[in-house]
Amino acid sequence: MNSASQLDLAVNSDWAAFIQRHQRDVWRYLRALGCSPTQADDLTQETFLRVLQRPFTEVDPRATAAYLRKVAYSRFVTECRRTARRPEIRQLEAIDRFWQRWVGSDSTDELIDHLRECLGKLTERARKALQLRYGEQASRKAIGAALQMSEHGAKNLLQRAKKSLRECIERRVRRSEREPLPRSRGRLDS
Repeated sequence: MNSASQLDLAVNSDWAAFIQRHQRDVWRYLRALGCSPTQADDLTQETFLRVLQRPFTEVDPRATAAYLRKVAYSRFVTECRRTARRPEIRQLEAIDRFWQRWVGSDSTDELIDHLRECLGKLTERARKALQLRYGEQASRKAIGAALQMSEHGAKNLLQRAKKSLRECIERRVRRSEREPLPRSRGRLDS
């Protein structure tokens, strides 16, 4: 193998590793902006193609995540213009601020883990109500019927469940921010 081929292989494997590290978070960000799963797939690919066409130097994770969000946001807005879709800019900006507050430069995986743990602490009835509402887009009336309660009761249950989830996740995020990084027990030069 000549040196040019070796260089191509190294660049391609670095690029593949880069995509693997960031793809899920870019996709989730696009979904939060309002993309369908298929549209998020397409725009995630376009985001990485754009980054490949205009390479950058990876300085730190926070800067890389911000740059990828900026490119993905730009691709989303371009797609909206092309399809005559008019999302409300204030809503998109609010979503972006929310994303930066909750996720920042870290992977969304930690936040998803917090959500799973907090969902596990809810009652079965509350989990079922959330699944019906957000997993199956059921109306409050349908949720009430499925859980043998009134529509108003379903509304209250959903509000309490969402509040419990929000508070639980906020506690876990605050706790993880306060936790110091683990110390290495080995020597740095070994």
